[in-house]
Amino acid sequence: MRIAVTGSIATDHLLTFPGRFAEQLLKEQLERVSLSFLADALEVRRGGVGANICFGLGLLGLEPALVGAAGADFAEYDAWLRSHGVDTSAVRVSESLHTARFVCTTDEDQNQIATFYAGAMAEARRIDLSALRNRPDLVLVGADDPEAMLRHTAGAHRLGIPVAADPSQQLARLDRDQARQLVDGARWLFTNAYEQALLVERTGWSRADLLRRVGTWITTLGADGVALTGEGAPALRVPAVPAERIADPTGAGDAFRSGFLAGTAWGWPQEQAARLGCALATTVLEAIGTQEYELTPAELTARMERAYGPDAARIAEPRLAGLA
Repeated sequence: MRIAVTGSIATDHLLTFPGRFAEQLLKEQLERVSLSFLADALEVRRGGVGANICFGLGLLGLEPALVGAAGADFAEYDAWLRSHGVDTSAVRVSESLHTARFVCTTDEDQNQIATFYAGAMAEARRIDLSALRNRPDLVLVGADDPEAMLRHTAGAHRLGIPVAADPSQQLARLDRDQARQLVDGARWLFTNAYEQALLVERTGWSRADLLRRVGTWITTLGADGVALTGEGAPALRVPAVPAERIADPTGAGDAFRSGFLAGTAWGWPQEQAARLGCALATTVLEAIGTQEYELTPAELTARMERAYGPDAARIAEPRLAGLA
């Protein structure tokens, strides 16, 4: 299966605040918030949801196509992605704008406050899926310039290519019609628990309405794992893979998507694909940065065996062994 991932390409500035945001927020002053958090650590890393998901897919041997826009400062990042199995031929490089920036502060409870600067990402709307060098078998439409997300969704449907809808951070920017267009007809719909509720509010559709319009709704639940729901069926719960330590939560959701999509491409049942996604997410949790981890086949298989038993490891081992 050839997978195209549309989404942001960015540089992440990750800061650590040695306290709790909740202790700084005064309920009676929430309409006039003016706060400054003194961070005690800063990491500058490669990021962007499109690039993060492609990086994970590349490590798993899928050779994904990254579809997005970056700035003239993209050359080093481009070489990095290509060296990790990502096809960047569809990336549009802006002549005047910088690559997008993601600035995120994390407190000691792993809560996050972030700001995203679009920069060159605004030019992603000029990319036409029909012009891709190789026709994909699946298009994941991730957080990106909103017009680009709408264009890519409509383009994939017009071309008859299955869509995985992953609006995530951009839900806050979408109106009702836009939110409906992005998810209606998706084979897979990805959200986290908060985005699940926000999507219901944004679309004006109930959960039942949404489930009638998508194939499988996949909701990541952090330490509680993931829930997979289809119309008329109870949610399938897959527990998380326990982490030995949490270094940085940024990018764990993107890694889950990489693992899930890889398992799907290999023809695994959705539960097994979600298990691989959870194992990959935990690997990222234990590293600082979204693309600073390495995949060791033996360790990844061992993680799955410890969390899900020998049968899960047995199914995964032939595929993962090929990554060595």
